[in-house]
Amino acid sequence: MGGYLIVIEQTDGQMRRVSREVISTAKALGGGDVTAVAFGPGARSLAEEAGRHGATRLIAAEGERFSHYSSDGFAEALAAIIKGEEPDVVLYPATSWGKDLSPRVSGLTGAGLVTDCTALVRDGDDVLATRPVYAGKAFTRVRVTGRPAMFSLRPNVQPVTETGAGPASVVEPDLGEAGAAPMARVSGVERGQSDTLELTEASVIVSGGRGMKSGDNFRILDELAAELGAAVGSSRPVADEGWVPHSYHVGQTGKVVSPDLYIAVGISGAIQHVAGISGSKYIVAINNDAEAPIFKVANYGIVGDLFQVVPALTEALRQHKQNA
Repeated sequence: MGGYLIVIEQTDGQMRRVSREVISTAKALGGGDVTAVAFGPGARSLAEEAGRHGATRLIAAEGERFSHYSSDGFAEALAAIIKGEEPDVVLYPATSWGKDLSPRVSGLTGAGLVTDCTALVRDGDDVLATRPVYAGKAFTRVRVTGRPAMFSLRPNVQPVTETGAGPASVVEPDLGEAGAAPMARVSGVERGQSDTLELTEASVIVSGGRGMKSGDNFRILDELAAELGAAVGSSRPVADEGWVPHSYHVGQTGKVVSPDLYIAVGISGAIQHVAGISGSKYIVAINNDAEAPIFKVANYGIVGDLFQVVPALTEALRQHKQNA
């Protein structure tokens, strides 16, 4: 059948922004129709949103077997859908969910997979992907031979566009027993209570490192983040010390982020952390060590005591809002 198959990440009918980015990217690439596929409760309700961003069809798998995510169950079901649809290209979000699912489906289908892409372009009948290598120090362009070609896209890199089209037509897949008997079954999900923005979808992030000296001092970052409408993150050592939850951890072994603005406060700039923020459009570093490695990757740097600089910056933003 050809065209694009977009794997949507959603929870109870709420589509993540990165899924809108992936649909928009497929529509902009051209060269075939865009079909979206969503699993779990609320999948059918995504038809209007999927259509608005460029999908003409929505394959909605809402059965009991998809009430909770199962690595092997979802992979088997998606592999069956791909076999039936025969798309040229399959696109995933490069989130923790997509990073778990995509290689499993690649293995089941024998399809080539390029992960964590920052750009996709048409090159004749193929799609050419750009992705970071060597901890973000360089970029490589990759072509996948054979069909389907699979790619996962890093969040917050591609624009979200709307076509003005109506809802996608909803199709129920005939999966048979695919995905019905996973090796492990999730019996329930408990979501933590948090008022903070999701790091991977935030356009502005304020992160703290060892220079914060204690978890209590993260309150000054919370205040700055509140003025900026930002999410709060951290380096790995800070999370390992228990100063903040591990969900704050930004880096190669934590959450890879691509915000418009990343403010690194008291972070030295270890290579693992830099790898996780290399997709940021602008990086601002605040550190009292002028030789800190973070300044080598920062667009702007402030050498000074963060306990003086950050409150002063917060107050300046507050005054600017009041005078605006």
